[in-house]
Amino acid sequence: MSDKKITIVQIYPKDMNIYGDWGNVLTIKRRLEWHGYEPELIEYNQGDTFPKEADIILGGGGQDSGQDIVQDDLLKIGPVVRQLADRGVPMLVICGLYQLFGKFFKTQDGHIIEGIGLFNIETHAGSERLIGNTIVKSGEFGEIIGYENHSGQTYLAKDVAPLGHIIKGAGNNGQDGTEGARYKNVIGSYLHGSLLPKNPRIADFLVEKAVVRKFGEFTPTVIDDHFAEQARIVALKRPR
Repeated sequence: MSDKKITIVQIYPKDMNIYGDWGNVLTIKRRLEWHGYEPELIEYNQGDTFPKEADIILGGGGQDSGQDIVQDDLLKIGPVVRQLADRGVPMLVICGLYQLFGKFFKTQDGHIIEGIGLFNIETHAGSERLIGNTIVKSGEFGEIIGYENHSGQTYLAKDVAPLGHIIKGAGNNGQDGTEGARYKNVIGSYLHGSLLPKNPRIADFLVEKAVVRKFGEFTPTVIDDHFAEQARIVALKRPR
């Protein structure tokens, strides 16, 4: 199995890992195993040496204080992360790290937390907290189901594709009907909950991109996802 190893790098799990985002890591690990690969998980926190062997990068959300804590370190590794993104490394970043993969997050008191600018987006703290069950329509992934909980309002530049468009919920800013952002194989989203267990198509997208990039081809295993489908049916019926 060692010749089929895929390295998952979870960035800042100590400070940016709330609202169930750890479930995204567990989902990628398990689906890699089901598809016949050996997942290796490396946790990267501030001050660590960034692993050169990253095949998939995952990051979660955190409070404003958590974003402040990781900001300097994230700016240091930003050039490496952007190079990996340009080379096609798949990544998923949720909420706080989604914001910091953009240009900046401006807090309620006007404090600027600078991001790495991988996404051409900017985020401003809003007066209203956007909370609730969310459904997003994506041409690539179908209906995406999740739960949003954020006060930041994110605005995409014209050259940035969203992850999808809102069917139910507020999305990036409660105004333009978009949710999340895309750059090559990088996905940013506000959907916690966690996202990947209820949306295995996105999980397998990340797995496939990582495997093809490393081994040149990917032959998926047929996975019994009926429990995930049942969870999706229940989630679709939940009120906002």
